Amino acid sequence: MGEAMRKLFFAGLAVLGMLAAGQASAEEWPTHTLTMVNPFAAGGPNDVPARLFAQRMGEILGQTIIVENVGGAGGMNGAERVVKATPDGYTFLQGTVGTQAQNQTLYKKPLYDSTKDFVSVGLFLEVPLVLVVRKDLPVNSMKEFVAYAKANQDKMQFASAGTGSAIHLGCALMNSVAGLDVTHVPYRGSNPAMQDIVSGRVDYLCDIVTSAKPQIDSSQVKAIAVLDDARSSALPDVPTAVEQGFNVKAYTWNAFFLPKGTPDAIVQKLNHAMIEAMKTPELRQRMDALGLKIVSEDRATPAYLDGFVQSEIAKWSTLIKTSGISVD
Repeated sequence: MGEAMRKLFFAGLAVLGMLAAGQASAEEWPTHTLTMVNPFAAGGPNDVPARLFAQRMGEILGQTIIVENVGGAGGMNGAERVVKATPDGYTFLQGTVGTQAQNQTLYKKPLYDSTKDFVSVGLFLEVPLVLVVRKDLPVNSMKEFVAYAKANQDKMQFASAGTGSAIHLGCALMNSVAGLDVTHVPYRGSNPAMQDIVSGRVDYLCDIVTSAKPQIDSSQVKAIAVLDDARSSALPDVPTAVEQGFNVKAYTWNAFFLPKGTPDAIVQKLNHAMIEAMKTPELRQRMDALGLKIVSEDRATPAYLDGFVQSEIAKWSTLIKTSGISVD
């Protein structure tokens, strides 16, 4: 065997060895602790499903899954942490409509391309928004709210968790459908925004059902409509915007993503753990009580999530561009 052939032979063996090692690694995965990155602050509405799913999926995989909160830049800092992680399946993202869809248009230079820099694992939750108003606002339905707002919009204000947040864009969508032009007041988070609705300093807010439920249940604010086409299990007496004649579907969602280049065998194992967690009766009951909708299994596939993210980018980019909303 000539020297050139010898080098080619051993190079081929090395490649085969690497491929075999990679296949064995994927088959054995996971062998140690995993990290789920929640790209928002601890204690927020995205933290609850992150920790509940981390615990159950860890039990299914036979390894601990820790939740790492990495906030900032509308969730992009945490998402970028996953983009830069080693694609070995041990670091994955709980992404949302904000991190994977809305931020792609809100920012002139987003920190990543959500359609190219991630591998989809699966969609697992959808969370509708609910329109709440200060308790002394003289309206009790969407039609009454829209009529009142059109007559008083020059002096009204709506609150949000910050410019470009999912609840800001949810209200922007509702305003657009209803033909309203009301002043936006951004806050540093949904809690202070809700407190100013409770105190009557601002007029309305489109909050996540999970966050708004305590104030609605205690009659500190009035719930006018769930911004969806199906009522929320957490607020069964609150009619939807759609059933009241307004085609508004505003929400956030939760899905898992891995770094680009992660082996498909690992993607499938993580997807299997997610789906098995979704089937767990105790977990389903907890999600249901919070108003968090577990998606149907046919929508929990990597292929579905690929297409869903693209459609969500298109949906929200239209609103963002026509409304002139920007965060930089």
